[in-house]
Amino acid sequence: MPYIIQDKSKLHYRVIGHGSRVMLAFHGYGQSSSYYLSMERALGADYTIYAFDLFFHGRSELHKRNMPLTKEFLSAFIEHFLEKQGISQFSLMAFSMGGKFALTLVEYMPQRIQELFLIAPDGIKTSFWYNIATYPGWLQQLFKHTVLRPEPFFRMLRMLHKYNLVHKSLLRFAHYQMDSMPKRLRVYRSWVGFRDLNFDIRKIVKQLNQHHVSVTMFLGEYDEVISPKRVAVFVDALEKGKLVLLKTGHSYLLQEVANLLHRKRSTGHY
Repeated sequence: MPYIIQDKSKLHYRVIGHGSRVMLAFHGYGQSSSYYLSMERALGADYTIYAFDLFFHGRSELHKRNMPLTKEFLSAFIEHFLEKQGISQFSLMAFSMGGKFALTLVEYMPQRIQELFLIAPDGIKTSFWYNIATYPGWLQQLFKHTVLRPEPFFRMLRMLHKYNLVHKSLLRFAHYQMDSMPKRLRVYRSWVGFRDLNFDIRKIVKQLNQHHVSVTMFLGEYDEVISPKRVAVFVDALEKGKLVLLKTGHSYLLQEVANLLHRKRSTGHY
């Protein structure tokens, strides 16, 4: 895969499709750019998709001197990529944690964005668990301790589930993403490394409306990680916003969106 380097940090990406329109794509937590290969049959004839590995995922590396990742550094990184590729205008697609990367570009270069496709994005409504993981002081130390000794954390989740305070799908998600030391380290590094990617959503909405950016939000009806109730209000505030609700949970949402877009292309319209 090709990559770009800035200040010893490395951002890998893969090129998918051969269309005349440009799309930058950011995957979700625990994934890599390969998850966007499913978009080739849906969008590949119309778009050239540059799908990036997020830092701490795939082959991308965030150097310790650039930790935590700032929006200024990320936007400069992508600006360097755009200049290298000769790209002036582009569309954006982002799933889950990748939403933080897409929203950063909305904040820093809204005039260059033609369309925005958000798939159960993080960054619009920060979760309680994310706040705990990135909170300074003893709570952060507690989460770091969980990386080494996870059983008390899982025991707490099981107790919360017993009293219907945590949905079983969220429990499954936590187990899958934290069932080994490398996975738990990735959780910790990602959450702490991206802790400065926070947004004034009212400002984001204003920028999208001011530049007349078309926004499509895809959400899963059974998603307990990024709940539709928590982010749907964002779409309502947009002048060119559209909400698509699919009957699926969080894990399979990107694939379901690819299937939907492929069906729509087959009928001649998106």
